Amino acid sequence: MKDIFNKLINHDRLTKNEAYDVIINIAEGKLNDSQIASFLTIFMMRRVNLEEIEGFKNALLDLCISIDLSEFNTIDLCGTGGDGKNTFNISTLSSFVTAGADIKVSKHGNYGVSSGCGSSNVLEKLGIHFSNDESFLKNCLDKAGICILHAPLFHPAMKNVGPVRKQLGLKTFFNMLGPLVNPSFPRNQLTGVFNLELARIYNYLFQKGNKNYTILYSLDGYDEISLTTNTKAFTHNNEMILNSDSFRVPKINHEQIQGGEDIISSANIFMNVIQNKGTEAQQNVVCANAGIAISTALDIDPMDGFLMARESILSGKALESLKILQNLSSK
Repeated sequence: MKDIFNKLINHDRLTKNEAYDVIINIAEGKLNDSQIASFLTIFMMRRVNLEEIEGFKNALLDLCISIDLSEFNTIDLCGTGGDGKNTFNISTLSSFVTAGADIKVSKHGNYGVSSGCGSSNVLEKLGIHFSNDESFLKNCLDKAGICILHAPLFHPAMKNVGPVRKQLGLKTFFNMLGPLVNPSFPRNQLTGVFNLELARIYNYLFQKGNKNYTILYSLDGYDEISLTTNTKAFTHNNEMILNSDSFRVPKINHEQIQGGEDIISSANIFMNVIQNKGTEAQQNVVCANAGIAISTALDIDPMDGFLMARESILSGKALESLKILQNLSSK
């Protein structure tokens, strides 16, 4: 690792193979906590590049417990996190809204590391059972339209990293990898990222993988459509700018989409929104993100996707997906 550390300190790039080997060495327990923490910290003090991300991604996918959900043609809604904006759980809510619009969702997520309440934190609080059993997950997709892929159950090789990341409490390159390593390899994907450079790297990687996708980066730093300003979107066939006018809703300010202070308050916001009891700003930002997921999966206009997302909430179908998943989790 000394040679790797020296390269990073000198702002040199790792090759794809070097990046791959770092993940393998971490997984095999060849690095101690101090070495892992040093690597995570130093790596983020320089610009990342395509080969490094691709090497990390390939290693994690080679090591993961994969699952075949191809018969459902799912979409994943998973952001990188790490934007430091402390929003409520927009992508997780959008996943249930998307499922309520009859689009099958394989939601990849984890506990919060750089945020106070990640996807898995709020879902666990709401009684959702995490499993890597293929038959259970297929049953969830069949009946609820959504299944939850809790990352630690599919990436056991990374158990050595979790405690270190939690102690650091910082954005690391693992934030960049979450949307790239869904163990069900979904054909469709909506991904938010925390900077424009990473959006372009994702765009290249997804093109190589022949995905049907949309990548989002809000120009004021959010890893999702925030409705606070313009959002840059990359798809498999074009680039576009999305904002509040795209969905015919009012522009909002940052305070209107802030998250809860803890897991309990975050779960309360989640339930208010999915029951159509959230604020106008909360409802609109969820419908905008779910609308893009729907438009990505169905290849329709974003505004049409937004209207389908709104109907998913108003009709109670998004809430029904949640209740069915809760019921399946209790058996």
